[in-house]
Amino acid sequence: MQGMQAWLTVVGIGDDGYAGLGRDARRALFDAAIVTGGARHLAMLPARVRARREPWPQPFNVEALLAHRASNMPVCVLASGDPMLFGVGATLARRLAPGDMRVLPAPSSLSLAAARMGWALQDTAMVSLVGRPLDALRRHLHARSRVLALSADGRTPAALAALLTEAGFGATRLAVFEHVGGPLERRVEGRADAWHVDETAALNLVAFECASDAAHTGARGWTLTPGLPDDAYRHDGQLTKRDVRALTLARLAPAPGALLWDVGAGSGSIGIEWMRSHPACRAIAIEAHAGRQRFIEHNRAALGVPGLQLVAGRAPEALAGLATPDAVFIGGGVTAPGVLEACWAALASGGRLVANAVTLQSEATLVAWRAQHGGTLTRIGIGEAQPLGGFDTWRQALPVTLYEVVKP
Repeated sequence: MQGMQAWLTVVGIGDDGYAGLGRDARRALFDAAIVTGGARHLAMLPARVRARREPWPQPFNVEALLAHRASNMPVCVLASGDPMLFGVGATLARRLAPGDMRVLPAPSSLSLAAARMGWALQDTAMVSLVGRPLDALRRHLHARSRVLALSADGRTPAALAALLTEAGFGATRLAVFEHVGGPLERRVEGRADAWHVDETAALNLVAFECASDAAHTGARGWTLTPGLPDDAYRHDGQLTKRDVRALTLARLAPAPGALLWDVGAGSGSIGIEWMRSHPACRAIAIEAHAGRQRFIEHNRAALGVPGLQLVAGRAPEALAGLATPDAVFIGGGVTAPGVLEACWAALASGGRLVANAVTLQSEATLVAWRAQHGGTLTRIGIGEAQPLGGFDTWRQALPVTLYEVVKP
């Protein structure tokens, strides 16, 4: 029985404190030799819980807790609501075998807020802003999107309202839930562009359904599918253009949790759209040009993927020590000595390598690489109708050769 073998029990506790715990959670606390948690949660326990109380260290880490594994003593962790939803339970699950830990969840604050709003949780985006940039919200800003955001502190709602207003969604109504599920629960509401509360209770979350301001022509909700308009990005011309970008992302085939290397990232568009395709997708942009590094920093924030990692340097030297990629895109530097070889060596088995070439020399390099390693070559030719005198004609963009190969 997994529950009998586990030395660690993670107990979810709501803002209603000990009174809201079920029988199994209370029994785990009474049986524990040590209880770890935040000071606020530990203070909720009655004196008759005799376990030694150990607050989380500051800055937060779980090393002291994991050191108890060898003691053969039962240990409890107190965590907010559902510990597996943006909680410490998920952190611990990455470090422990399943038989070492059992989790006794309480209703999460997000579930409670969804119930108060009458929203189906599976149709609602959930975002944690605790220790994360506010720009992470931008990925979810589009008309009628419903969002539940866990606030970092009492100033988060005002900052969120300002972000919505700046993005052209000032007509959005915010509902801020303080201490949801507890005796101090309070709800504060208002429009983003008329937000009136500088600071709420530190323990809060924000619910909103995006509504654009009809008077604000700049409100834009970028699609999550590949091929954002080129003007979504700041760039100096080193940008994989929209249609080619969509085809390139289709060949890269983003999957949840997969890691992409975007080598010679330019303005970061490939890595950004890879990450926008699913919240669990990860990407590393490798770029040597200082000005383009600044473009990447701006674009990743503006398009809602501030977690895109930027490595300042030139391949192949800058690739050393990076996490193993599931996919690699080479948008620049195909002809540089060692780049293809280093990317191929680092790529995980079953991973994809995709490269684009515009010049004869880079195309010749890909042709030679295909002769050694297999794969496919695709020529992409795109024309746009443009004025010619009083008529229109086709203007052809430079053809792009797209190479794709899967590593055995």
